[in-house]
Amino acid sequence: MNWVVNNLDLIASLTVAHLRQSAIAIVAAFVISVPLGWVAFRYTRLRGTLLTVVGLLYTVPSLGLIPLIAVALGFPILSEINFIIALTIYAVAILTRSVTDALASTDPDTRLAAVAVGFGPWRRFWQVDFPLAGPVVLAGLRVAAVSTISLATVGILIGVQNLGYLFTNGYQRRIVEEVLTGVVAVVVIALLIDALLVLIGRALMPWRRQLSVRTRAATA
Repeated sequence: MNWVVNNLDLIASLTVAHLRQSAIAIVAAFVISVPLGWVAFRYTRLRGTLLTVVGLLYTVPSLGLIPLIAVALGFPILSEINFIIALTIYAVAILTRSVTDALASTDPDTRLAAVAVGFGPWRRFWQVDFPLAGPVVLAGLRVAAVSTISLATVGILIGVQNLGYLFTNGYQRRIVEEVLTGVVAVVVIALLIDALLVLIGRALMPWRRQLSVRTRAATA
């Protein structure tokens, strides 16, 4: 406990850095995954190949992926940008399949009804398909967010400062309190981000809450 009290400034700065890196990667992955998921859903002949290629990205070791990104984009290998791009790629690997499955789970009759009343493809996607797919997309986003926050700790291995520093430094100096502080901080961030996503989902999809209340009332 004394170590925590004496290093509150360090813990706060590393937490902010960890949260910033993770948040940027999560938002970027979501923006990229929505069109990729739509392409995989819309063009069934490409679905298997696209999802396989995207899924394989998650199997690439992070310490091997980051140098490849540095070579491809020209950023310094120890740059935080390279690390955030790597986190984004891993999150895209999770989210793209979630978006595809979410769109595929929507009721075909509902889409046909939207077309029948004059909805064009763009309007139908944003006002019918995507809102109906929202709960499944949100579930995938929550998984990707927790995974990204956890994976971000490896950044310290290439010199990117975040909560991973508490793991390596605590282990090297044999300070158990430092390691435990890093673990607790990562878990707390993951729980807070997950709770925030749930709240955002409730705000954007109020009909789900109403449906849940009606379901409980009907089964009571």
